[in-house]
Amino acid sequence: MTVTRRDLQEILEPGAEALGFEVLAVELTGSPGQSVVRVYIDGPEGVTVDDCARASHQFGAILDVEDPIAGQYVLEVSSPGLDRPLTKARHFQAVVGREIRLQTSVALDGRRRFRGRLKDADSERLEMIIDGETYRIPLSSVAKARLVPEYDDVGDKS
Repeated sequence: MTVTRRDLQEILEPGAEALGFEVLAVELTGSPGQSVVRVYIDGPEGVTVDDCARASHQFGAILDVEDPIAGQYVLEVSSPGLDRPLTKARHFQAVVGREIRLQTSVALDGRRRFRGRLKDADSERLEMIIDGETYRIPLSSVAKARLVPEYDDVGDKS
C-alpha cells in the first residue's frame, strides 16, 4: 500500500498537537526508497527553529514506530512561511480578501491552475475573483493551495 500525504498528516497530527502545534500540510516527494517528507507546522505564536527541531524529533519517533514509508526518507519540518499552504476550510476562511494560488485535481472551466483574490470560503467551496470573473471551486477538488505573499513597499522613499 502506498502512503499518501493525507495518511502522513493523520499519523503526525496527534504528535504536533501534543507539542501545541498544528500540521498545516505534508509534502511527500522523491522516489520510492528515497523520499522526502516535508511537514509544515504552525502554532498560536508562530514557530521557531527550536520548535521545528522539537517537532522533527517527535515526528521522527512517530514515523519510526508507525513505519508508513517504504525505504529511506528524509524528514524536514518547517514553518509555513509567507506563502503558507492552505489545506483546510478554516485556513481559507482566515485569508478571505487575500490573493491565493491553487491547483485543482481535475480541470474546472478548462483549467487546473488559478490565481486570484479569495472572495469567500466555507466548508465546501471557495469563491475567487480572477480578472474580474468569479470562479466557484469545490474545496474537495483543491490539490494544492498557497497564500500569495504581499510585500510592503519597503525602502520606497517617494
